[in-house]
Amino acid sequence: MELEEIYRRDLNLLVALKVLVEEGSVSQAAVRLNLSQSATSRVLGRLRDLLGDPLFTRQGQRIIPTSKALEICKQIDAPLESFRQLLTPSEFNPYYCNERFLIATTDYAMQTILPYALPKVYQQAPNISLEFAPLQHENLFKQLSTDKVDMAICRPSGSVSPLHQDILGPVGVSCLVSKQHPLADKPLSLEDYIHAPHAMIAISNGVKSLLDAALVNQKPRRMVLRAYHLEAALAIVDAMPLIITVPADLAYLVAERYDLVIKPLPFAFTPFDYSLIWHSRCDTSESQQWLRKVLKQECGELIAKRIEDVGLG
Repeated sequence: MELEEIYRRDLNLLVALKVLVEEGSVSQAAVRLNLSQSATSRVLGRLRDLLGDPLFTRQGQRIIPTSKALEICKQIDAPLESFRQLLTPSEFNPYYCNERFLIATTDYAMQTILPYALPKVYQQAPNISLEFAPLQHENLFKQLSTDKVDMAICRPSGSVSPLHQDILGPVGVSCLVSKQHPLADKPLSLEDYIHAPHAMIAISNGVKSLLDAALVNQKPRRMVLRAYHLEAALAIVDAMPLIITVPADLAYLVAERYDLVIKPLPFAFTPFDYSLIWHSRCDTSESQQWLRKVLKQECGELIAKRIEDVGLG
């Protein structure tokens, strides 16, 4: 039998058959099915036509199932129980979740935000699997729809509609110099910033354009390096008086470790918001809702704490 033919059949009749077999009484089955006794009798007639069998014989006030009725009832037990569980609302428990989640993110977020959320994620859901993919700003919608990415963490370069968005918090920009830099013990002026050799680390094209806009009337900077990871700048930081421009909380994380000095930007710059973004196809999934909630809480609290601790906003 083809699926479309099954679709044209009233599968509720099989539920009625199971109830009739369990009750052994048309009147009692009618109570459970919330039907009148006459309506239940008509259901029994339709069942006999559908299955080509009398299904029950009468014995006093009871109805006795035939061998075929019992066999059919046995066969539909498992699928009916599966449907019952499928249609019964249950509270999601991340501890028993074993799903795989694909998250697109920037190198900045992977270095500075996500590692601090992962312990809470795996503490609550030890059996899940996480995979991280490079974020493609120009193809964000495609990544979240046809490429099956579950969510993205980034600074959107514009409106993300029709995607969904939760703001994690503001991220600022700071400078790093080595302790041997001529400006290590001096305030960093705008003139110093413009004329010194520059490296830009873990900053997207969108954030770079914000920096360029803030310096629109200034001479172009001497950009000697642009990379995703700080190690590239560390290789030359002692060979030239390099100013390294990085997201502020990345500066906060690495300054002491690599013996660097943090300098504030010597010009006005409005912090940019980092966001959690997802497609409508993931919006109502209980597991996705749980993961988004944990990431938003942990990442948001981390960003807020860094801003409070050292004024990174």
